Amino acid sequence: MKIVAVRAYLKKMALKKPYTIAYNTFSDVSLAFLEIELANGMIGYGSGSPAEEVVGETTEQTVSNLNTSFVANLVGRDIRHFQQIIFESNLQFPHLPGTLAAIDIALHDAFGKYLGVSIASFYGQKMNALPTSMTIGIKGLDETIEEAKEYAAMGFKVFKVKTGMDVHEDIERIAALYAAFGKDYTIRVDANQGYDLDQLKLFLEVTATYPLELIEQPLPVGQEQSLLALSDAQRKQLTADEALKDPQAALHFSAGIQPFGIYNIKLMKCGGLLGAKEIATIAQHAGIDLFWGCNDESIISITAALHMAYACSNTKYIDLDGSFDLMEDLVTGGFEVKDGCLVINNAAGFGFTKI
Repeated sequence: MKIVAVRAYLKKMALKKPYTIAYNTFSDVSLAFLEIELANGMIGYGSGSPAEEVVGETTEQTVSNLNTSFVANLVGRDIRHFQQIIFESNLQFPHLPGTLAAIDIALHDAFGKYLGVSIASFYGQKMNALPTSMTIGIKGLDETIEEAKEYAAMGFKVFKVKTGMDVHEDIERIAALYAAFGKDYTIRVDANQGYDLDQLKLFLEVTATYPLELIEQPLPVGQEQSLLALSDAQRKQLTADEALKDPQAALHFSAGIQPFGIYNIKLMKCGGLLGAKEIATIAQHAGIDLFWGCNDESIISITAALHMAYACSNTKYIDLDGSFDLMEDLVTGGFEVKDGCLVINNAAGFGFTKI
């Protein structure tokens, strides 16, 4: 089945409410979209939402790349060769994961629709649903509790708390959340590189009585060796995020004494499903659990991440709440929320419908 048209464009979308992390505050997001149309009229949808401060690519660059002659020349190619096209795209756009993710996702969606199967089933679905965490940005004590109450009222029982600006305030917020919600709720922490080693040790020591599930990227990228000063048990709950951009990094951190016990995979860091699958395979052989994360993203890329997450046997955690932040989206469907868990619908491709 031949590709007959490709279309790429940029859409700026407002967030329902601004949020703050250790190094920035966001109130809207620009998303890149790619449509790949087949001769039978089926359309595969892809989206790119790279974080410039993490991967060095802007969404504007993504759209510009998607409008180059390389992508235009996909017209006439056979969708059955989608993995070869992704390989060639990696050669054409090295170190541009937002661009690669949009191409990879659109090709997967089109291929799945052509074949009449979901992408999760194509790769071998290993699980049906996991609870997603809902992200609480850096904010005051009362605001933190109120936002957690909102998520709890919606049926979510896992909170991911952004930290990293003031370790003492961070500890107070964690203590307050446990006092308010107790053992029935799970709390994760994302420091976004905001601590030094002494601050991390303090945070770990004071919060040791709370069953924190995991802590993402506590130290700045490049300081991973410092984490080896921590105990095996402490490192086991640490999650590589900004430091884990590609399979090469996954291989590096898996060798010898491992600084991280968990890998955070984001399609917008590793360039799509095939890059994610490579990281997942390395982690599986190294005994490392998977935690699937996101930026502020369309349902398109969130659903794509879910499909690959559920096709990997070492997936243990998901934090795929990025589409909930958007005031609008390009598509609907893809997955449902049931008791705080994300459930894919197993329709062909990724199962979403353009609005």
